[in-house]
Amino acid sequence: MENISIAYEPSDEGTEVQISVQDVYFEYESLDETPPKEVLHGISMDIRRGEFVALLGHNGSGKSTIAKHMNAILLPSGGKVYVAGMDTADEALLTDIRRTVGMVFQNPDNQLVATIVEEDVAFGPENLGVPSAEMRKLVDDALKAVGMYEYRLHAPHKLSGGQKQRVAIAGIIAMRPKCIVFDEPTAMLDPRGRQEVMDAIDSLVKNLGITVVLITHYMDEAAKADRVIIINDGKLLMEGKPNQVFSHIELLREHHLDVPQATELAQYLRSMGYDIPEDVLTPEECARAILRAKQAM
Repeated sequence: MENISIAYEPSDEGTEVQISVQDVYFEYESLDETPPKEVLHGISMDIRRGEFVALLGHNGSGKSTIAKHMNAILLPSGGKVYVAGMDTADEALLTDIRRTVGMVFQNPDNQLVATIVEEDVAFGPENLGVPSAEMRKLVDDALKAVGMYEYRLHAPHKLSGGQKQRVAIAGIIAMRPKCIVFDEPTAMLDPRGRQEVMDAIDSLVKNLGITVVLITHYMDEAAKADRVIIINDGKLLMEGKPNQVFSHIELLREHHLDVPQATELAQYLRSMGYDIPEDVLTPEECARAILRAKQAM
């Protein structure tokens, strides 16, 4: 199926492109004599400074693979990826690329390395050679940014899942990246932990101006993004503002994707004859639409 390009205009035409993925192909080498498996097929996208972009797709669609190209964990088999103008294939630029784009993964336990929270957050800056006097402020500011400053002397293994993930995020923030890529950071968390992490991500965008790329299976999380990009079988299927993308309910279901719960409820109410808009995303929007529909009856 050809990709669907919904008319999408960045809020600021002049905003610089922070990550540029240009006609990228990628194949995983096989361990036996079978041919390599190509998982990305000429995919292109730009991520602009200060954007919050949700990257969606069914399992095996290639979304995590493309995310790992954004800070040179993986390199293209064909095409190019540029981070702040730096070619990720240039090994001499690897340190600068990873300072620019940090990554947070599913399991926070895999990113926590110290026995005290503040030491864990200091690990990255210390390895970058940041002076001790400057590091103290970096660590404190990072922990405050994710609401974990009061836990700075606690043992990470005694924290909840959501708290651990926020410490992992603080460890990336302390390295002062311009962009953070989150690869399903809430997948292993309970609802409270997911909300804690999403609040932290919201703060990164609104208060620190950090560019965020979020890979998630939770459509209610994606609904909070500035832009949604759908990947299907290694190709770009659709992109646009959340209310535009999630209005294509049947198409998304065809590709094994859900829609936000409020959007699903709105569709059901429309099928029952209620005059509910097709671009409902949040519970608040759904409640207002229901109230208007009842008043108009």
